[in-house]
Formats: sequence, C-alpha cells, structure tokens
Amino acid sequence: MLRAAVLSMLVVGPALGSPADELSVRLDRVRVVQITVSPSNGTASTREFTRGGGCPSATVAHTDSTFEPGQYIVQAGFEEHEAAGASYVLSQESFPVHFLGSEILFATANATTQTTTEWSFDVWQGMPGAGAIIASFASDGTLLPHLTMPPGTSGTILQIIVDTGDPEQIFIEDNGTNTFTVDFRIEAHHSPGNPCLSPPDPQANAFPTTDISGLNSPTGNWIDAIDGPWCVCGSGWFSFQDFPSICTPSGDWVMRTTYVPADCPQPEAACCLTDGTCLAATQSDCDALNGDWTGPGVSCDDMDCQLPAGACCVESTGACVDVDEATCLNFGGVFTAGATCVDLTCFPEGACCTTLGDCVGLLAPDDCEGLGGLFMGDGTECASVTCPEPVGWCCPEDGSFCTEQTESICDAFGAVWGGPGTTCDDANACNAEPCPGDVNGSGAIDVDDILMVLSGWGSDGGGDADGDGDVDVDDLLMVISGFGPC
Repeated sequence: MLRAAVLSMLVVGPALGSPADELSVRLDRVRVVQITVSPSNGTASTREFTRGGGCPSATVAHTDSTFEPGQYIVQAGFEEHEAAGASYVLSQESFPVHFLGSEILFATANATTQTTTEWSFDVWQGMPGAGAIIASFASDGTLLPHLTMPPGTSGTILQIIVDTGDPEQIFIEDNGTNTFTVDFRIEAHHSPGNPCLSPPDPQANAFPTTDISGLNSPTGNWIDAIDGPWCVCGSGWFSFQDFPSICTPSGDWVMRTTYVPADCPQPEAACCLTDGTCLAATQSDCDALNGDWTGPGVSCDDMDCQLPAGACCVESTGACVDVDEATCLNFGGVFTAGATCVDLTCFPEGACCTTLGDCVGLLAPDDCEGLGGLFMGDGTECASVTCPEPVGWCCPEDGSFCTEQTESICDAFGAVWGGPGTTCDDANACNAEPCPGDVNGSGAIDVDDILMVLSGWGSDGGGDADGDGDVDVDDLLMVISGFGPC
C-alpha cells in the first residue's frame, strides 16, 4: 500500500500514509532509460498502421515538472504490486489516439545497495479499472530490462516508446469517455518489506516520484492500492480525489505521455541527428530518433548540423578537453555529451563506505561500487565522513517475519539482529540456532567468513563467531573448523 514520505537527496538531473513517507529529494542528474516496445512481438491491442499524413505529436501531463534536475518527492511508501496511473481527457476529435510512449521518474534516497525493480506498463481505454487494457508490457530482465539503479541518491526516467517501424501500432479508440490512461506498476521491489506492516526499506528500493508544487489534478492522478488485513486505505483503483487524504501524495505523479491525435497533416522538415547528419522527417519521427527538429519550411539544404560538443576525459594524460564525440572517441577518450570540463570531474576519488559501515579510501566510484560500497563524493576522506550504519536481517524472537534494519533499530524492538551485511534471503535468517562460524549469515561457511573475521580482527564488530565480544584467533579457528555448507 502506498504511503505518503520526506528525506533530503542530491541528484543532477500512496495506502496508509504519513508525512514521514515522502522523501524530498534534489536531483542534480537524471538518467534516462529508454525502452522500445514492438506491439507485434508483445501483448497489445493493435491495428494496421497506414495513414496518408499525421498530426504533430502532443505531450500530456498533470505535473509541471520539466523532468530535468531539480527538487522532487520520493513516494517511499509505494508498495510492491501497486501502480501509479494518470488519465487524460482529450477532445472527441482526437480519437483514435496513436500512442507513442510514456515516461515516469523513479528515484532512490541514500540507497545502500544497487536496486533492481521489476516493472510493468499498461495502456487503458478510458479510466483505469473501469475501462479496458489495450496494451501491456512487463520487464523480464532479457528483452525488456528491469530498472537497475546504483547505490546512493539518483533519479532515473523509465521511458517507454513504441517502435515506429513496427507494422502494428497502438491506437486508443474512444469508449465514450474521451479518456485514456497509462500506468506504471512495481511488480517486484528490490527489498519489499511486509506490505502495510513494515514499508519497503527506503534505502534499498526505487520509488515513483511526485512534484513539489502541490496536487493540481486530483481526478487525473490514480493509484492501484494493494489489499491486505492491515491496509486501511482501501484496495483497487482510486483517483487522488477519492483516496483517503492521509494516504494521498502531496503532488502530481512525475509522468507524461506522448501521442498523435487523429487526422491532421504532419509536415516534414530538417532533423539534425546526434551524429551530425540531417534527414527530412516529421517532428514525431525526429523526436523518436532523439534529433533536433528545425520546424516547418526548413530543409536539410538550409542546415549545417554540427556534432554536439561535450567533455572528453583522457585517461592516458588525466586531462579534460571540450570537443565533439567523434574526436574524443578517436583519441580513446570517454565522452560526456552536454557537459563541459568546467563542471565535470573526470577521474573522481573519495571515501567509500562499505556495507559493514567501514570506510575505505581513496577509491574511484566504480571501484567503490565493485565493493558494494557507497561513494561519498570526490575529494572526501574517511576522516571527515560518517558512514551509514550497516543493515542486517532483523527478526522477532519467534522468527515470525523478517525485515532488514540497522542494529540500533532492531535492538529498540527487542529483536534478533543478523549482523552487518546479512539479508532476509540468508539461509539462517530468523533462525534461533544459526550455523556456528557463518559470521556473514550466507548459509555456508566459506572464504567470505574468513575475510570478515580478518577484517574485524581485534575489534568488537563483524566477525565475532563465538560471540565473546571480540574478534581473535578463537573466531578464526571456529570458522575454519566448520568450513563448508551449514
């Protein structure tokens, strides 16, 4: 069940609710994951796409967000299997609508791990729940990738577009309401928690976002809330107007949809592509190619399309040069489009916080991520950073359920903590008699347990296999003697 959250994040670029479930974030960078779907190869209600002309594409949204870097609100109580939807009322003359694509902004807030979110996407004729689904797609990790986001605070636009070269296209007929709806559903969280009892861990999941300017369209924003004995806000589809006020987000979903209305001419004009070439294309086709459409009446003969400049990081010399992409790649550089060397750090190094709560440095961001750590920023040092408290499995003494929490939170509930870096997926999670020597809770005693003992040597932290309050040779001998499966 969606909950309403507020936590501060820096990035470029609702069920039972409470104000604590809305996380206020600033995104300094927003990544775009563009996924092209082909109706002829997936589940969709389609018809043959043959037209003599076409209208310019139009974009509809309830949010006033530009989908650029800025301030957003992460709906951190959004539960697994819930869906965020937006319905749009058009003129009767706009139907049948040719659906081109839709996008939504997801974000993480100080995530301590890389998150993977399984998603699905639906196109409705009319209102959600009352109308009919005419197209549906879901990530499978192969043809349609799951949404993967790195540790830390980040924003990702999940952008679904329809392959304009597919022989079939998605058309939405009017069912008498002059309305169509799109929704994005979280089919599986990275760490789902216990719906309506313990919300998804805000540091281990990605969530949809709303804007910060207030709710402007209570009838156009929708949620499909999950059912359950502790889900007090109701289940099924609700508009924000009909949803209980304590459960309703404070803004509009950061979501928008692009379509072409029926029966109007769409002119061709010069379209400058990202490789510096020019072709004659309609505005919708140019947009689909990520080109720059010059406008009616302009031909490629009138244009001198230039390769876009950006920042080029040269590893062999450590230098940064503002050049075009082709020049950068020819010299073996790493190109960042739209950036300049003034605002880009080519080879950052800084402190890295591990899942055990320790700090390692100086490391590059990729090296830190390879350790499963959280990069604290270029120029940071371990002496000046405070690493997040490590997380592990946490269970009541009867082992009736498992959640992942810090040790202090787990102790506050009088529960059993599994230790830093453990998860509810571990074989001995919630087991009152864990495997002796399995200090990382993986369900087996192996080289990782030995390394954990060695890394904690002489301390009272992770690696205390015998539970005597320190890490010494007795712990190492216990791990070695029990080496193998539990």
